[in-house]
Amino acid sequence: MAIELKVPAVGESITEVEIGEWLKAKGDTVKKDEPVVTLESEKATVELPSPVAGTLSEILKKKGDTATIGEVIGFLEKHGAQPKPPETKEGGERKKQGTIPRVMPAAERALAEHGLRPEQVQLTGPGGRLLKEDVLKQVEARVSDSKAELPSVAASKEKVLASGLAQVPVDRPEEVVPMTRLRRTVAERLVEAQNSMALLTTFNEVDMSAVITLRKDYGEAFQKKYDVKLGFMSFFVKASIEALKAIPQVNAEVRGTDIVYHNYYDIGVAIGSGKGLVVPVLRNAERLGFGEIEKAIGDFARRAQESKLQLEELRGGTFTISNGGVYGSMLSTPLVNPPQSGILGMHAILERPVAHEGTVVIRPMMYLALTYDHRIVDGREAVTFLKRVKELIENPARVLLEV
Repeated sequence: MAIELKVPAVGESITEVEIGEWLKAKGDTVKKDEPVVTLESEKATVELPSPVAGTLSEILKKKGDTATIGEVIGFLEKHGAQPKPPETKEGGERKKQGTIPRVMPAAERALAEHGLRPEQVQLTGPGGRLLKEDVLKQVEARVSDSKAELPSVAASKEKVLASGLAQVPVDRPEEVVPMTRLRRTVAERLVEAQNSMALLTTFNEVDMSAVITLRKDYGEAFQKKYDVKLGFMSFFVKASIEALKAIPQVNAEVRGTDIVYHNYYDIGVAIGSGKGLVVPVLRNAERLGFGEIEKAIGDFARRAQESKLQLEELRGGTFTISNGGVYGSMLSTPLVNPPQSGILGMHAILERPVAHEGTVVIRPMMYLALTYDHRIVDGREAVTFLKRVKELIENPARVLLEV
């Protein structure tokens, strides 16, 4: 008997996923709990394990297709079970025995969308199942028939050349790549932020000399004690927490007609992955030391590249830090991640001439940007927040280094 591979629940409010890479091909043997396919939701990528040891007998959804929670996307033949022989089909009709086909939910929606009846579609699914792919093939066949009545591409090209418009390129290749579900969600949230918030950005600059010196002086001891390198991000996480304590509006959110002040500090750290930007959250970051922060960020970055971040690690967050400097950005205006009220943008460290005690000196400088929701954060609070971060970064001895 065939075992159904169903899309599991992957998070609260998520109703559908996008099929990622199939880790096994049709006919491959799989072990129990071995990952078979990746599923991409709007928040993360998860792997679907095999419920039994067996053989992947059928793949119903290809990469890039969408599937609803609970929908069957493939079949497994359990080891020791005899696979059911394929059923005979005649053209586009049902098999001769007249068995009523089992119309899968996705196929039923596709039939209604394209105005087709089950008997008009040739089924290919195991056990007499009518699949969404069967419906789409029938639709494609109709489109192909209609295209046959149109002038050929070659004929159209000849007409363009004959008309004297040869200077206009005829063959200009393009590649159409569907947006991943994660990328679509990021796009939607960015538009939401622009449309629902009163966003404003304020800037400051910070001298990184003291932090660079500390990393040089204590970096080896730090790595020996914590087994991780001392980076810049942990300094900014610590400095941001102290600034948030001083300016609680930046750690708040608008909820209806209320302002909710968070008395904890869940700091989101923006990380670029191959599939888009993700923002895993350092829970209760105020309780973490420098070593714990650096280890957590390194772990997030590694698992983001491997698409192994968990959904609960991406939820929530009261404030976000984004480091565009790792890509060479000198200055930018980061966008707030709703429903948060602020995001701190770090940028590249560049040596620049600055005035210091009446003389011009060359110092490693970084521009900082704070984008905030002006509905609850006034300019005075935003400027004070950035000034506090600047003071702590330029005098890092005020923050316990723990080495």
